Amino acid sequence: MDDTKRPLPPGVTPVTKSSKHIIAPWHDPAASLTELREREQQVLRAQAERDGLTPYLPDKAILHRADLVGAEMQKNIAEQIAQEKAQQEQSLTAGEQYTHPRTPFVPQKLLDDLALRSAESAEMTRLAALRQQEAQEGTEAAGDATLFTVQDVGQWMAQAATQEPPRPLFDEFWYERDLCILFADTNLGKSLLAVQIADSISRGVPIEGFTMTAAAQPVVYFDFELFDKQFELRYSVDYQQHYRFADNMKRAEIDPDKSIPDGYACMEDYMHDSIVTTINATGARVLVIDNITYLRQETEKAKDALPLMKHLKALKLEYGLSILALAHTPKRDHSKPLTMNDVQGSKMLSNFCDSCFCIGASTQGGSTRYLKQIKTRTKEFRYHERNVAICRIEKPHNFLRFALMGYGSEYEHLKSGEERERESVIDQVRTLAAQNPDWTQRDIAEALGISLGAVNKYLKM
Repeated sequence: MDDTKRPLPPGVTPVTKSSKHIIAPWHDPAASLTELREREQQVLRAQAERDGLTPYLPDKAILHRADLVGAEMQKNIAEQIAQEKAQQEQSLTAGEQYTHPRTPFVPQKLLDDLALRSAESAEMTRLAALRQQEAQEGTEAAGDATLFTVQDVGQWMAQAATQEPPRPLFDEFWYERDLCILFADTNLGKSLLAVQIADSISRGVPIEGFTMTAAAQPVVYFDFELFDKQFELRYSVDYQQHYRFADNMKRAEIDPDKSIPDGYACMEDYMHDSIVTTINATGARVLVIDNITYLRQETEKAKDALPLMKHLKALKLEYGLSILALAHTPKRDHSKPLTMNDVQGSKMLSNFCDSCFCIGASTQGGSTRYLKQIKTRTKEFRYHERNVAICRIEKPHNFLRFALMGYGSEYEHLKSGEERERESVIDQVRTLAAQNPDWTQRDIAEALGISLGAVNKYLKM
């Protein structure tokens, strides 16, 4: 049979001079590879423009597109290109001209690259699935050894939805299941307010003027400040006619006859375990700790304050407690508003608590105080510097207490610059008189550059 008359391979269409199809350019044995590629590009662009198709993409563009598709798509592309190449080679073997397909000839290197990327993608998918399976099996095997509890966010939300929303124990200042810090300067009434709040919670009755929707709960008041007769005086009429506290409220103080048992490295560790014992014995749901410095002697540095806060938070979480811890403020400028930086010791105390509020001294009267929110994680700030709760300390019968008078700006209760300077001079006069007992008032006046009458007045104050 004449070679020119051999039948064409399947899918190959003969081309005549009148045909609109394009003859493949690469069967010319006299052309170089570069010339063939250039001619191929020209023919394909012309065909694409005539047919309204997307112009031919060079090799780099094909590789880029291959990066964007999945492993399965890459595999399909490689198979299609290989099939078209085989058809082209078969047609050339038959010695016939044929219609050029839409997809141009692709070198074997490109096919190898596509196959390699498909294999790499499949291998990465397999390794990712294997790592996920190993991590899940490792977490299940670790059990209690792992530090974290990991769940879907939806699971956390569903779990939280089964719990009752926290209710206010003392208005916006302190909510259920909060670790709260109450701080103030010495002799401003921290313990008075703390006992008043504890009594309110134990009865389930709010303090007048403040909100409390929680039911009555058992409270333990750890008193490290007063001994029993001092406490009795505050809640009686000259040690008579005692105030009647609810049975739900317990008071605890350190037994001075107790010594540290064997097995404890220090008093602090023994005290921590004793608190747990008290919680279990009383069924307490609320703890008031007066004063937090007794739980750890050093709280000035973060390394000392952090273990204390971790211990209190662990108690809160394990027993579902609400904890109010009292703290002091160091010597401060009373002409400036109270902030979180005014908590005595490390700022770690206020950083790790859930809420924090304070008592400020007022220039409007010796018994006047104001309450201010410093931190909250439950609700928005209500008692901020422009709306502090103004109170008065009073004892109408046998209960020393805070009575709400109204609301106002904190700046109305701060000392002016002149008052601060006067207090500084008074302190200097008293310091010089104490350090120099042989000095006369005139000596002190000359040393400070003030009048003799002022020195006499300040020493009598």
